[in-house]
Amino acid sequence: MQGLIRLVSIVAGIARLVRAQVEPPVTTDNGVTAHTFDISQVTLNDGRWHENQNRTLTYLKYVDPERLLYVFRSAHGLSTNGALANGGWDAPDFPFRSHVQGHVLSAWSQCFASLKDQDCADRATSFVAELLKCQNNNEQAGFSAGYLSGFPESDFDLLEAGSLTNGNVPYYVIHKTMQGLLDVWRNIGDANAETALLALAKWVDTRTAKLTTDQMQKVLQTEFGGMNDILTDIYRQTGDKNWVTVAQRFDHAAVFDPLAAKEDQLNGLHANTQVPKWIGATREYKATGTSRYLDIAKNAWEFTVNQHTYSIGGNSKAEHFHEPNAIAAYLTDDTCEHCNSYNMLKLTKELWTVSPQPDYFDFYERALLNHLLGAQNQYDDHGHVTYFTPLIAGGHRGVGPAWGGGTWSTDYESFWCCQGTGVEQNTKLMDAIYGYDDSSLFVNLFAPSTLDWSQKSLKITQETTFPVSDTIQLTIDGSGAFDLKIRIPSWTSGAAVSVNGEKQDIDTTAGSYATVSRSWVSGDTVTVQLPLNLRLVPANDDESLAAVAYGPVVLSGNYGNTNVTSAPTLDLGSLTRTSSSNLDFTGTADGQNVSLGPFFDAQGFNYVVYWAYNGSFPEA
Repeated sequence: MQGLIRLVSIVAGIARLVRAQVEPPVTTDNGVTAHTFDISQVTLNDGRWHENQNRTLTYLKYVDPERLLYVFRSAHGLSTNGALANGGWDAPDFPFRSHVQGHVLSAWSQCFASLKDQDCADRATSFVAELLKCQNNNEQAGFSAGYLSGFPESDFDLLEAGSLTNGNVPYYVIHKTMQGLLDVWRNIGDANAETALLALAKWVDTRTAKLTTDQMQKVLQTEFGGMNDILTDIYRQTGDKNWVTVAQRFDHAAVFDPLAAKEDQLNGLHANTQVPKWIGATREYKATGTSRYLDIAKNAWEFTVNQHTYSIGGNSKAEHFHEPNAIAAYLTDDTCEHCNSYNMLKLTKELWTVSPQPDYFDFYERALLNHLLGAQNQYDDHGHVTYFTPLIAGGHRGVGPAWGGGTWSTDYESFWCCQGTGVEQNTKLMDAIYGYDDSSLFVNLFAPSTLDWSQKSLKITQETTFPVSDTIQLTIDGSGAFDLKIRIPSWTSGAAVSVNGEKQDIDTTAGSYATVSRSWVSGDTVTVQLPLNLRLVPANDDESLAAVAYGPVVLSGNYGNTNVTSAPTLDLGSLTRTSSSNLDFTGTADGQNVSLGPFFDAQGFNYVVYWAYNGSFPEA
């Protein structure tokens, strides 16, 4: 009886923790000391993040579900109902067609969770109902029970035999479908999504259970997305520990063993193949308490952020990691794949919940502001994104080969992996702004937003034009005692925190959380000042080459249509801010005047991010 009472208490506690989710998880996580809020509890207010969200929402309510269903229906022997086929990576003859639909399902569900957009919910649930019809036609299609994909099950026979030569990455696609179904189940409460997900997961279990460890490790040589992540999350959702066992079959020893030993052997690896595995490792740690999984994830994060990351927070060149600290040697038009940064943010958030340290969000802010926000086309109502973000001198978003360079995605003719992570990222931009533990509220990121801290009957509104200005104001609606922990970024100095106009005598050291402890009442205001200054972000392998940042924002030079073939030499002492309402600067490079501005706004012209330089910055 005591065990039952304890179980009820645990479930009730989790329900309070994430009660904004329609179908919250039913298990507790090992080692977690802090949480981020569910996206349904945070609203974006006017600003760049909100604009990005709206553009993606427009696309999600425009894209034709019938076209997205084409390859599923075709593969499972059902009529395509006269729908047009998509092009690009969802074309009927593309090897891993049907991967993007999982991303879209996740994004639709997130729009319902965060915005209560019923159209998105209806799209998601009706789409899942059609997927279930495909799954239920498996016997007629010649597939095993539970299988669900836009390509035939025989590709898995080839994968297991080591003879898959068509370029497919079948488990990668299955992961995306499963994640989309889980998000629709969790965020919307759709029973069909639960049914289809568990049937597909059972298919994975049955298929992989037949393989020896050696056979499975050979299968894992082909990109498989975050299969260990999603399967462990199904355990978290259902409480069925068998799913942890299935997840652990996807532990890739060739990648995990060196990381567990704290060895950076990333050189030559396909980058985005690895990051989802590391996210899965954090999930496996939280499911099992096995510290080796946490070591793997933490070491992977530290290696990637400190030794393989460009100034804008992105990583990889031509989708691959290279030797540690090789930055200047790889400034090309195919740097910084969007998927990598998207997944690094997920990994960062997972690690922060275990160890809520501010350096995690220093990186999160860096990658979000400088890479992901600007990877969306702000002049396109559908918010299309780039696959790569070029860092070559004279780089340009919006031009390039089919899916290289900075080319924008399209409505129906691309459907790259990065288009999928693009719709996901821009419908959950609010998911890590705030966090909490038993006694504290964390403010991790600075963006106009409102937090509904329903667990404490409190609302917190954040007003700011950051990073254009250095001031953030938080207004409390409700009352209660808690510690307010405000991230003081590592890039600032002289930060100050005031409550109701009175400066607080607290520690505001850069790279820490400034803590205000008090009993709060409605109307209390907290003003945070984070002085913004120019700084260099040198390349790890050549400190004579550097990006220039103002606070958290990497600046880039606007060279219009001028062809730039090498890094200009920037006179640091010439840099002057020319506007208080925008981050506009002027300077002199190679003896010529040049305008500089935020890299997240660098669209429609040739730009420079990494400079040769001389002199020193003018005194603030």
